[in-house]
Amino acid sequence: MTNDLNHRVAGASPAVLSLFRLVYGLLFAGYGSMILFDWPVPSGHPIRVGDWPGWYAGVIELVTGLLIALGFFTRVAAFVASGQMAVAYFWMHQPLALWPISNPPDGNGGTPAILFCFGFLLLVFMGPGRYAVDGKRLRLR
Repeated sequence: MTNDLNHRVAGASPAVLSLFRLVYGLLFAGYGSMILFDWPVPSGHPIRVGDWPGWYAGVIELVTGLLIALGFFTRVAAFVASGQMAVAYFWMHQPLALWPISNPPDGNGGTPAILFCFGFLLLVFMGPGRYAVDGKRLRLR
């Protein structure tokens, strides 16, 4: 039974990887857009242009998120995004509390940073999937 299931879903893996990349990239870009433009929802604390580290984090999230969603320079963008989320976790979340599961004071609220970090790390090694600008770009060479 397991072998049959493995065989049936294996063919869809490249397409599902592309869908994963698209969703993760758009979500990440949404966080960047929220920081920079208060869109699609207000961030709750306005950040001025050039404010360290928030404004720069927003730029990285918007740009890498859009690149990842398109599948354009996916591995490089995912590497940068993964690193940013690791830094965000250890600078902003981990000092608040040990556990990331809950918000302060019981936890540190870092679950999204951990999920983005490891999701993007997966894309660094797996690549963009079947449906990506990278695939078209590389085939033109």
